[in-house]
Amino acid sequence: MKKKSSLTFIDLFSGCGGLSCGLEMAGHHCLLGVDANKEAIQSFAQNHHEAEVYLGDIKLLKEKKLKELLKGKKVDMVVGGPPCQGFSTVGRGEVEDERNQLFREFVRIVKITQPKVILFENVTGLVARKNQDILKKIFNYFEKLGYNMDARILSAEEFGVPEKRRRTIIMGVKGGECLFPEATHGERSQKKTVTVKEAFKNLRAQDGKIYNHDVKQAEVKKTEDRMRLKFIPAGKGIRYEADEKKFLPKKLWYGVDWKKLRESRFRQTRLQRLPLAAPAPTILTARTSYYHPVEPRYLTPREAAACQSFPNDFKFYGSQTAIFRQIGNAVPPLLARALGESIKDIKFNKLIKTKKTPNSSLTKNAFHYQESTYL
Repeated sequence: MKKKSSLTFIDLFSGCGGLSCGLEMAGHHCLLGVDANKEAIQSFAQNHHEAEVYLGDIKLLKEKKLKELLKGKKVDMVVGGPPCQGFSTVGRGEVEDERNQLFREFVRIVKITQPKVILFENVTGLVARKNQDILKKIFNYFEKLGYNMDARILSAEEFGVPEKRRRTIIMGVKGGECLFPEATHGERSQKKTVTVKEAFKNLRAQDGKIYNHDVKQAEVKKTEDRMRLKFIPAGKGIRYEADEKKFLPKKLWYGVDWKKLRESRFRQTRLQRLPLAAPAPTILTARTSYYHPVEPRYLTPREAAACQSFPNDFKFYGSQTAIFRQIGNAVPPLLARALGESIKDIKFNKLIKTKKTPNSSLTKNAFHYQESTYL
């Protein structure tokens, strides 16, 4: 049986390196991480020891410097999270938006390195029907460079991530067909989704230490909120008057006139605890977004990282605010690993021609997610 091939890759807009982490789990080899955020690239460097790093504006990463960093190594794959929303369909279309410029930098690096595969992720709204023209433009950029293009929405909990997080994954393959992973967990598979309780069961790294887990820094400062949290069960929070009456003793009510609030509710759920027996909701970039399932405090960075499926020995650097931003912005490593495994199954054949995207619609399967149970 022929051994599946591993690919070398560079990670643009890498952040702390969640995408790279998962691709390396699948056996691929990261050559370079590029990001403009100092703390994020420090985390990347400390967790990807064999990769070079570039800290700075990607527009200043010229071909000469890029080749110096690569040290003559061939790039098989370019991955990352380039902003795409700047491709507005309003007015002139491609407005001179900073996000447009950053996306073009991704294209520029692809032109220089000529990889076999391109892979990038973005928000789910990118493949909404109202944004079809944007996605067509993105596809056209790469089809002109010889890539067969396809897009999927993948949901992280279907790949063993203890978190509900959906992302658009766009793939391009030169001389081959795009391959996306099939669900391994949840209703469309035989395995159950991984719960928060399971994720928190063991937070220790292989050396026995628990990194980025300062419980004292996760304290809730407001006394009333600490008291309220003691009455709120896992997976619940306060958004409606009914929640307040159900969970809180009268002395801890918020003292608001619910009828005067817009839609008779808080704009966002307050004191939202993570569930125990289900995956977490999407982990956001603010450390105050969620609370521990049973303890009267916020999550620690380690707990947030566990929900994102980062390995326990993945260390984060920077302030608490910076670390939570890194975690919230990352691609869950186990989702990235599933993508990496699928990519290893791609059969490259120079005779395979680029499929041009029809003008009337995207490729046949681009919007297959609309038939899924998630809508």
